[in-house]
Amino acid sequence: MNLAVCADVGSTYTKAAVVDLDGGRLVAAAAAPTTVRTDVLHGLDAAVGAATAGLTAGELPWYVCSSAGGGLRLAVVGYEPLVTAQAGRRVGLSAGANVVHVAAGRLGQADLTALRAARPDVVLLVGGTDGGDADTLTHNATRLARARWRVPVVLAGNADARDALHALLAAAKVPVTAADNVLPRIGVLAPAPARAAIREVFLRHVIGGKKLSRGGRFARLVRAATPDAVLTGVEVLADALGGDLAVVDVGGATTDVYSVLTPDERDSGPSQEVAGTLWRARTVEGDLGMRWSAPGVVRAAAEERLLAPGEADDLAAAAAVRAADPGFLPADDADRAADRRIAALAATVALRRHARGAATGERAGRDLRDVKLMVGSGGVLRHAEPGDAAGVLAAVLGDHAGGWPLPRAARAVVDVDYVLAAGGLLAADHPGAAAALLRRHLAG
Repeated sequence: MNLAVCADVGSTYTKAAVVDLDGGRLVAAAAAPTTVRTDVLHGLDAAVGAATAGLTAGELPWYVCSSAGGGLRLAVVGYEPLVTAQAGRRVGLSAGANVVHVAAGRLGQADLTALRAARPDVVLLVGGTDGGDADTLTHNATRLARARWRVPVVLAGNADARDALHALLAAAKVPVTAADNVLPRIGVLAPAPARAAIREVFLRHVIGGKKLSRGGRFARLVRAATPDAVLTGVEVLADALGGDLAVVDVGGATTDVYSVLTPDERDSGPSQEVAGTLWRARTVEGDLGMRWSAPGVVRAAAEERLLAPGEADDLAAAAAVRAADPGFLPADDADRAADRRIAALAATVALRRHARGAATGERAGRDLRDVKLMVGSGGVLRHAEPGDAAGVLAAVLGDHAGGWPLPRAARAVVDVDYVLAAGGLLAADHPGAAAALLRRHLAG
């Protein structure tokens, strides 16, 4: 067989899969604890060794993504908070970043101090449509140059000023990569070039700088930030299905939602969204998670009026236990029931926020009514009994009380074999295998 290894180095566990590239079939899979306190290669090699045990296929190519060490921390500096800064934030999320800071307007000393305090790995510098205002973009680039800024910058603003500002930053020894404008015209959002540039900077500058491993082998192996690989996998699956798709990934610290919608020209342009519509989007809810962020789930669910009378106190106590011990494992039926409830609430609130558009800045929200397939991901769903996982997703799909544009007739599946990341990793080099893998395991 023509095989390849796909691995995701997560903050807690490293997952490895062996994929048959000829048939798009999962051959084997294994996981090992991520060894971030020593060298992440130890956990990666252990997971791959377990997945390939007994296989006699010789040297296999490796495709690796990583969110270890906090993943990719991105700051966005834009021209105006509701237009280019918001467009930049959406692009950053689509690139798999954790957007830790957003600034708009001309940077002053206090703004620089706040930017440094956010400790970004990359700064996305945007501003102005092509041929439009370049003063703010020029001011901000000049300010970074004079401040001896050393964090990598992706410059993706007004194309008319791009070459001059790239030269200015490079002359000041700022690590800078230029890309096409994220918002070339009002109402037109063009994420792909900046997303590719952010990925390049992540691989070239960020992975090695996180000191996750001694030597350069790990940096050479990694091809993407994990959320970037997952969104690519979601895109491949949506293209294969030919319809709208959504994914809810419930993790220990965050709940991520991905959606791919069919473009509709009636819902784009200046009359709807001046910052453009991102038809393939990701949002991150940092207050919703199964362990570190479990108390946030209870607070958010109470605000959304999702808790039954008398439920809040017991669930808050269970959430506090999980937040105090991120390695918490359910010991009995009561623990497992609490986990299911927290997972259902986290997924429900996250999808509500995604649909409303609050997390993406889309005033009209994201219309999920035509979503054909709802995929659940995250350890709490992958390791649950099939009926329990189905119950969590049923709660999400049955949440129509608030009138949000949620799926009307979606089929629910769980990414039990964790193939979304693998499909995304293989998409560039082996698109046929990636599509076949995702169809086989998720589309039925």
